[in-house]
Amino acid sequence: MGMEFGWWDKDEEGKKWHIKVRFHGGHVVFNRKHGHHSSWELFEPKDEQWDRLLSEAERRLPRRLMSTKEFNDLKGQRPQ
Repeated sequence: MGMEFGWWDKDEEGKKWHIKVRFHGGHVVFNRKHGHHSSWELFEPKDEQWDRLLSEAERRLPRRLMSTKEFNDLKGQRPQ
């Protein structure tokens, strides 16, 4: 089952980005876009984005929107 996470984030220059992360089949894909009429672009996440993703995923566990196995798989995808 695929999952999608999304939030807004600002970079160092103060530019606001819409972040969308898809997790499906053990693969994590980070996309972002700036503005309503721009296209989604792939990007390499920083530690802060990984922390936010895991925080968002952890909030889904008590509501059973995500299984513990899926959560552990997601955590395992984070580069060390």
